[in-house]
Amino acid sequence: MEFNPNLNFLKKSEIKIGLALGGGTALGFAHIGVLQAFEDRGVPIDFISGTSAGAVIGSLYAFGVSFKDIEDEAKGLNWKKAAKIHPSRLGIATNDAVRKILEKHIGKTADIADAKIPLAIVATDIESGAKIVFKSGNVVDAVLASSCLPGLFAPVQIQGMMLVDGGIVENVPVSPLKGMDADIIVGVNLLRYRKYAKPENIMGVLSNSFDMINHKISAKPDGAHILIEPDLSGYYMGDINKWRELADEGYKETIKHMDTIKRLKKMAPVETFWQNVKKLFSN
Repeated sequence: MEFNPNLNFLKKSEIKIGLALGGGTALGFAHIGVLQAFEDRGVPIDFISGTSAGAVIGSLYAFGVSFKDIEDEAKGLNWKKAAKIHPSRLGIATNDAVRKILEKHIGKTADIADAKIPLAIVATDIESGAKIVFKSGNVVDAVLASSCLPGLFAPVQIQGMMLVDGGIVENVPVSPLKGMDADIIVGVNLLRYRKYAKPENIMGVLSNSFDMINHKISAKPDGAHILIEPDLSGYYMGDINKWRELADEGYKETIKHMDTIKRLKKMAPVETFWQNVKKLFSN
């Protein structure tokens, strides 16, 4: 069997970790716990990609916003603020609450390329169905596009495109990390375990419908080396008031994977690689 080593990989002094944060509306608060687990175990994240709620939490973290500030925003958020009714031809509510949070902590004109941790944000072109990946450009606009629930919010216009939630095309955004020099890709799928409440209004219908679509899209994220899938079956996509419990679920599930992630990361130095090869052939 022919051996074709990846020479670029062998030249590296350390393995880079990419984290793909998936969508899930209020379930996205679990990402706070995921990120906290990485910090508590001393494992740096080298790249972040985010879809929908994952784009919101991921962008705040990538720009250095503290956990305290993120949690403070979560405490003060509710559906009346997050989706204030404001009917238009293309949506029934406004997502100004998320815009204000992003502008407050990141800035109105911040560029994705200026993030402290390299960042990619996924959205969907509602006219063509194409997946749009932003690695530069206004971060607030890109995140609002990525988290634009169709039917609830009006599409966000960027560069002549009408953009909506990235969960339609890639709910756990693994693919952007493949082009960002990530060696280990960790995917966070919030929709592995689901149950649905009987809808009581149009919000319930929209929430369940989008949840079901994304559940199928997220079933087998292609290309993730490690998949973190907290059991959030006891929560609904509208459970904004349960942000703390969701964060705890994300933390608990991520901790289970940290030893494996740390072992993989330690395999990186080329010296260690060749030492292991020598040991293999000397036995």
